[in-house]
Formats: sequence, structure tokens, C-alpha cells
Amino acid sequence: MAVNQLSVMSPDGGLSRYLTEIRKFPMLAKDQEFMLAQRWKEHQDTEAAHQMVTSHLRLVAKIAMGYRGYGLPIGEVISEGNVGLMQAVKKFEPDKGFRLATYAMWWIRASIQEYILRSWSLVKMGTTAAQKKLFFNLRKAKSEISALEEGDLHPDHVKQIATKLGVLDEEVVSMNRRLSGPDSSLNAPLRSDSESEWQDWLQDDTQVSQESALADSEEKTIRMSLLEEAMQELSDRERHILTERRLKDDPTTLEELASQYGVSRERVRQIEVRAFEKLQKAMRTAAEERHLMDA
Repeated sequence: MAVNQLSVMSPDGGLSRYLTEIRKFPMLAKDQEFMLAQRWKEHQDTEAAHQMVTSHLRLVAKIAMGYRGYGLPIGEVISEGNVGLMQAVKKFEPDKGFRLATYAMWWIRASIQEYILRSWSLVKMGTTAAQKKLFFNLRKAKSEISALEEGDLHPDHVKQIATKLGVLDEEVVSMNRRLSGPDSSLNAPLRSDSESEWQDWLQDDTQVSQESALADSEEKTIRMSLLEEAMQELSDRERHILTERRLKDDPTTLEELASQYGVSRERVRQIEVRAFEKLQKAMRTAAEERHLMDA
């Protein structure tokens, strides 16, 4: 029996009950996880695979809660995350030195994001890499610059977000209008005949699970390593501009950098966008080489 055919608990029978039940599965110690992974890899031991899956269901639920602002049933989001988890278990290479939680996070998020893109009623937004990035990062970008007002964004905010995410101004405006529509509301009723709202079913996620804390810590370390490695692919000017514009808490303005390099603001912006694209490509290549994600 393949990993993706394993019987895994589903939140279909009630989210609260499901969240309570999955907490009963114990965490795996590092050596225990390694032995189970070896049993699956070498002998296709489905019981070993099942233990690895069930011990990480809480991690899936935790990640899924981060995608609760898209107006989709959180139970279905969790189920899709579980599919990603099972694929991660199937491809996990214990000899690489990473814990399953760290590796699985890439698969869980990818599975959930693909589900949201397939399911959202406004999927006409497009499915290019830039559009996907904008779709899943717009809310965070707005929050970082305190652009929390309803309706259209201020032109200055549009420009800031477009620069940060490497997209056109009009794409930011269009996506913001789509995400501000009724589809994204957590106050939408569960059903037409129900008084319950989606937000009533959301878990209080103030408590961080041990699996999530472990994975977050390991992933941060890995991302910093990938970033440092990828930065070496940039020229000195590209590295400096990118650092000043995107890696500082208080970014340097285009005007300041334009004056420093004796070029136009637009030229600095072009260098920044190009450098960011090169950085992303280099990081993805490095991640693939480390078997953290598939191409």
C-alpha cells in the first residue's frame, strides 16, 4: 500500500474533535524518526510510514491555520496539507540530516497553496510564479507597512508593495481588490442555512506546538544558509542594493541609492528587481540540491 493510500484521520467528522484527537499522537525522537524512515525507505513498511504521518498531523494543522484568510473550509485546507505531508514522508531521505518536520513544511505549504489556487472563485488572477507570490504575500506586505485600510490602497503603498514583491503596480491594485472581496471574509456563513461563521471553527493558535517550533527553528537556519549561499551569485552592486532595499528593517530609499551610484531611481529599481529574481533562482537551485524541494 502506497503512502498516499494510508488511512489518515480526517477533519470531516468535526474540526474540534479532530484537533483533540491528533494531539494524542506522540512526537518522535530524532533516532526513532530515523529508524522509522529507514524502515519505510528500505522495506516499504507502511506502519512505519503511518507513525511518521500521524506524529506530524499537528504540524499540518498549525500550518493550515496560517491560510485561514482565504474563505475556504479550514478542514479542507488541513486535509490538503495532510496530502502534502504524506508525499513528504514518501520522499523523505533521513540520511540528508534534516528532520522530517523541516522537510515536510515545504510539501505541506505547496499542497495547501495549490489547493487554494484551484479552489478560489477568483482563480482568474493567474498562476504565474509572480502572481502566486503576490496572492500569498499581499496581506503580510500590507501589514508590514500598516496599510490596513479597506478599499483601494494609497498609491504610495501600492508602489512600496510592488517594489517589495517584484510585480507591477496595477497587479497589486487588482489583487488587493480581489482579496478584499467577499470570498476572503471569515465572517461568511458556513452554509446558507447556518448562523455559524467560518471564524467560529478556527483553532486558538496562541499555543505553538513543539513540532512547529522545531521546524520553524530548523527552517530559519536553513533559509539563512540558503540566502548566504545565493547572495554570492550577485555582483557587489546587486548585493548592496538588494541588502539596502529588502533586507534592512528601515530600507534605503531609491533616491538615496540613485544618488550614491549616479544613476536614475528607475535604474536602481530595475537592478533591485533583477537581483531579487537572481537571488530567488539561486536559492531554489540550492534548495533542490539539498533535496529540500522538488523542481
